[in-house]
Amino acid sequence: MLEDAYGNPVGTSSPEARDAYDLGVQRFLGAESGVTEAFEAAIAADAGFALAHIGLARDMQLRARPEQVKASLARAHDLSAGLSTREESHINASTLLLEGKPAEARAAVYEHVKSWPRDVLIAQMCTSVFGLIGFSGLPGREAEQLAFIAGIAPHYGDNWWCRAQLAFAQLDFGQLSAAEANIEAALVSNPDSAHSAHIRAHLYYEQLKDAEGLRYLTDWWGRYDPSATLYNHVSWHVGLWSLEAGDLDRMWQVLDTDIAPGRSQGPPLNVMTDAAALMFRAELAGVDVPIARWEALSAYALAKFPKPGLGFADFHAAIAHALAGNRDALEGIIENAAGPVADLTKTVAIAYREMADGHWARAADQFGTAMQDHARLGGSNAQRDLIDFSMAACLVRDGRRQEAHTVLSITRPRALVKELVAGL
Repeated sequence: MLEDAYGNPVGTSSPEARDAYDLGVQRFLGAESGVTEAFEAAIAADAGFALAHIGLARDMQLRARPEQVKASLARAHDLSAGLSTREESHINASTLLLEGKPAEARAAVYEHVKSWPRDVLIAQMCTSVFGLIGFSGLPGREAEQLAFIAGIAPHYGDNWWCRAQLAFAQLDFGQLSAAEANIEAALVSNPDSAHSAHIRAHLYYEQLKDAEGLRYLTDWWGRYDPSATLYNHVSWHVGLWSLEAGDLDRMWQVLDTDIAPGRSQGPPLNVMTDAAALMFRAELAGVDVPIARWEALSAYALAKFPKPGLGFADFHAAIAHALAGNRDALEGIIENAAGPVADLTKTVAIAYREMADGHWARAADQFGTAMQDHARLGGSNAQRDLIDFSMAACLVRDGRRQEAHTVLSITRPRALVKELVAGL
């Protein structure tokens, strides 16, 4: 029986299908271009290869193509008779994820990796800040993330994907030296991985090596395919560092060319959150962002995320609605907050409403509540800086500049070093 690149027996007798599948998996794990083509090549070589259909469904989910997800998932189920126990479990966990049952999927992943820790597409579901742990909404999310990936790491040896994911969990937990060793090794093994390059950028950010980070990522980004799933977010890092360096022309160019709705080819979640985060970072730094930009982003948020439920999306949508003056949409998030972080979603949305109304003290109080455990919202430390910086801005505008300094000196000192909030 043939095995995949991770030593798992696979339900195909075609070496061509297996090799194409392995390529699709590698590209998927690295957010490289050509994922769709690789899984489609595996299916063309063996139309009965169920896991190739699952791989394609996973790629279609990232690209927000629900009808194609359903079709690929249905085909995998049609082909599931006679599969090994591992492949049946693989399809089950994938189905729970793709059908929008995150808690059940997370439990299925934990159970699956007990027997098959090197089934990498299943293990991957519980890694990264956007994974099933990252978006679980549970307290202690960052510790659980690190524990999960550290627990399976001995099964992967020097594998580039595992070392990169371990590095991300370590750096968001403050273990910067260990993270640096792992991400450098990952990049040596696979320099084409966008996830690894992205994690290296986060490490530069946490180390306050912004000039070095911008040079590194700009060079890497210039070789990256705009159709790949992480291109939008890598562009956000370039835009953010351009803003911090005072290069506003470049920031606007990156936003308009590579991030904004209608231009970006990225997943809607990245398009909306990255655009909102970059524009609001600019606002906090004292840059005037025309209201028309906020109105366009508010409309996009309503179109792509009409119902609250994913806290990370709702948090950024609230910013867009507040800055656009779209009070009905903002109140909709406040009144209908749902999902595992509904309490935080409501708190943050109220904070941005109060901020938009110039009620600085009340907004600061709400942000202070959210800051007690805003990791539950999901995303990285760098992305959630927006909450810390928003609170500081409200304190400054309320005449409490020293208090703002004190808060940021504890939570995110980089804001003081880099003067990221106007008036500090």
